[in-house]
Amino acid sequence: MQIRPTVLALLLTLCLSHPAHATEDAAAPAIPPQEETTLDDYTSAAGQLVDQALSYLGIRYRFGGASPETGLDCSGLVLNVFRNAVGLDLPRTAREMSRLGDKIGRQDLKPGDLVFFNTMRRTFSHVGIYLGDGKFVHAPARGGKVRLESISDRYWAQRFNGARRLVDETRPAVEPASLLSAR
Repeated sequence: MQIRPTVLALLLTLCLSHPAHATEDAAAPAIPPQEETTLDDYTSAAGQLVDQALSYLGIRYRFGGASPETGLDCSGLVLNVFRNAVGLDLPRTAREMSRLGDKIGRQDLKPGDLVFFNTMRRTFSHVGIYLGDGKFVHAPARGGKVRLESISDRYWAQRFNGARRLVDETRPAVEPASLLSAR
């Protein structure tokens, strides 16, 4: 029983001795430092993905291509970008990639998200990387080069199959094992 009055007196003394500190805490930002860091990490990862993707503009298309030196197909582009930007090794095909990460709606797209299209009369037959402002980068088809397109162009809008987020605010450093389990 004698401990309670002592603890109460100690707490009262601490509260009264630092009123300015209590006021500062009330004015502190609503985002906890951990969440702020996570948001910064996401912004950094997304920025790295976008920068890396843009560095491939003009690389020639090659069916089955996985090397910028010899040419890239759509999934070859995506796997190179993710490997070089954030150190994530993705599966080889668009269909396999479509099973990773978190499913998101078109209205929720953010830079770095994967966007999928039906270009060969089968779902998830084409993949690109969303850059923001309605644009995505992809390796289109034979005779083409890695380029930017508008996701709202009639051709792409009609063939849009969905999108996946592999890097997000709550999981900025994605581990391959966690991607495979998040289906």
